[in-house]
Amino acid sequence: MAREKLERKAVDEAMTGLKGWVLAQDGLSISRGFVFKNFSEAFAFMTRSALAAEKLDHHPDWSNVYKMVDVKLHTHDAGGLTALDFELAKRMNRYAGD
Repeated sequence: MAREKLERKAVDEAMTGLKGWVLAQDGLSISRGFVFKNFSEAFAFMTRSALAAEKLDHHPDWSNVYKMVDVKLHTHDAGGLTALDFELAKRMNRYAGD
């Protein structure tokens, strides 16, 4: 999958239907907070997401506190958003049951 920075129009199109994700004001990243029933569910989500990230060779900036997982996606070497960010966001939504 390409690591080319997406133009704003492509970013806006990719955001449609991407439940729960928010585009940063500068348009260079997307973020979402996930809330689960407990720590075990949050950790299971992170495990599945980590395996997907490893397969894509694209890793999130994230943090976990008990049942909450906060995620920020952007492609460092492209200086913004790429197709990889949106692919990982879609997978994370699926893993969270959205």
